[in-house]
Amino acid sequence: MKVGKIPNDVLKSLVINRIKDKREEIIVRPGIGEDCGIADFGGNLIAMSSDPITGTPEDIGHLAVHVSCNDIASCGAEPVGILVTLLLPVGTTKEDLDFIMAQICKEADSINVDIMGGHTEITTAVNRTVAICTSIGKVQKGSIVKTSGAKPGDYVVITKSAGLEGTAIIAKLKESELAAALGQKTVENAKSFINSISVVKEGMIAARFGVNAMHDVTEGGVLGAVWEIAEASATGVIVQRNDVPVAPETKAICDYFGIDPLKLISSGSMAISCADGPGLVETLERNGIKAAVIGRITAEVERKVIYEGQEYELNQPDTDELYKVVE
Repeated sequence: MKVGKIPNDVLKSLVINRIKDKREEIIVRPGIGEDCGIADFGGNLIAMSSDPITGTPEDIGHLAVHVSCNDIASCGAEPVGILVTLLLPVGTTKEDLDFIMAQICKEADSINVDIMGGHTEITTAVNRTVAICTSIGKVQKGSIVKTSGAKPGDYVVITKSAGLEGTAIIAKLKESELAAALGQKTVENAKSFINSISVVKEGMIAARFGVNAMHDVTEGGVLGAVWEIAEASATGVIVQRNDVPVAPETKAICDYFGIDPLKLISSGSMAISCADGPGLVETLERNGIKAAVIGRITAEVERKVIYEGQEYELNQPDTDELYKVVE
């Protein structure tokens, strides 16, 4: 299999279909595109999600916190705490650990999340640092938002812009090459996108506004996230490619490497399906979050991208564009 997320057909047949549903307390279970599990113990519901970060050592603590908590926000829940597991390769110094933990503590504090526990060890099982965050959140009954909740006629809304995380990663890993080709200012702007990868704020605003589905845009980019919403909801979707916001820095870097910004990993952007897309965009922008309507959910299970008057089939991206650059 290729590097990256396991293909959905393999994930479904070898992982999800093997899981038995036994406990009645579990009310949201594993599924294609679902970001977290939810349990009902009475009172507020508990949402949980876990994610590993294996690359970009300079930002690994930053990414570990936000990628995990973004999953919680995408189901309409408020992140409350995280458990942090750090697997560190032989040769890791105290200074390395201090740097990572300083990032984790700073980013957790920035979104009002407590560190509840975890595990830290040096191990020969890894040759680079692996950070795994398990996030825990709370949500009221009746307020859950699922990836699978999209309804025909819904607008598809994207927050911020495509490829945020991937742009920042590439800018850091290829800084010298890109500075020579595009200029240092473009590279510095691109690197700063790492500070915009939390979607907790927009997740809370969208949940209060009233939406049918949310999915944070990670591997596979905007097109991958929209495809997963349609797949989980058993609907079709039409995406107007020209309406998808792409920052100038993202476009410049993607053009340079010949990759598609709409298929580039993009933590920091939320894909949302709702009945009143224009109203949601207005609400988000009043709260300082840029957003745009990029398409509609359809009853027919046909998934299309329209670009400059031409229609193309929207398929699940088989890999993220990031891997074409960093490997």
